[in-house]
Amino acid sequence: MRALTDAEVDAVRSWVIFEDGALLALNKPAGLSVQGGRGQVTTLDDMLVAFARSNGKRPHLVHRLDRDTSGVILAAKTKPAAGNLGKQIMARRVKKTYLALAAPGAPEPRAGIIEAPMRRVEQGREAYMRVCEAEHPDAEAAATRYRTLAEAPGVALMEMSPVTGRMHQIRVHLAHLGRPILGDARYGGALMLGGAPVPRLMLHAAALEFRHPDSGKMLRLTADPPQDFASLCERAGLAITAP
Repeated sequence: MRALTDAEVDAVRSWVIFEDGALLALNKPAGLSVQGGRGQVTTLDDMLVAFARSNGKRPHLVHRLDRDTSGVILAAKTKPAAGNLGKQIMARRVKKTYLALAAPGAPEPRAGIIEAPMRRVEQGREAYMRVCEAEHPDAEAAATRYRTLAEAPGVALMEMSPVTGRMHQIRVHLAHLGRPILGDARYGGALMLGGAPVPRLMLHAAALEFRHPDSGKMLRLTADPPQDFASLCERAGLAITAP
């Protein structure tokens, strides 16, 4: 990997929302791949070299966000912290809360839990998730809690809390309800709202709640939605409610 520019170092440091000897949490911008970028694209994982210690060891991400999803993402600075957080994630003790803008309005009922198994489908170089029958040999159990925070004509602000951690889970589950996320072309989301273009996938990782790997104390980290998300809410007449 090439060395980071001064601008890239300044950028990734400006995204820090929490840092101590064990953890690093960032408010990832939309449009930045977390890992595995194609070609010469710099990823968030690459940029963590800005936090490397004198021995060259850098923080390691303990979960992922889709490229076009903004919000809280967590990295561990030590092997014990990484192991502890990995166990919490596997045991479903890490609570993740997202904000999503769904169209054409709130689902019915306005709150509940979506339990719909999913399977991975490969199409060329792209991977998709599809809702499937539980009996399908490739089925993976998937559950997402949801509630409607606000509604305006043609759009709703949703709070989404995945119980399981399947790829694209929130996106697929909202599409399964007939309320795909705005800007989500892959799963049928509208690309226009009120005659204006939707700039990207309108999904934001707003909060993470877990036990600190060293102290064991509950820690809740939050990130406000970025300007494009907030502007779309304002244009639609939706008041953003903190999760």
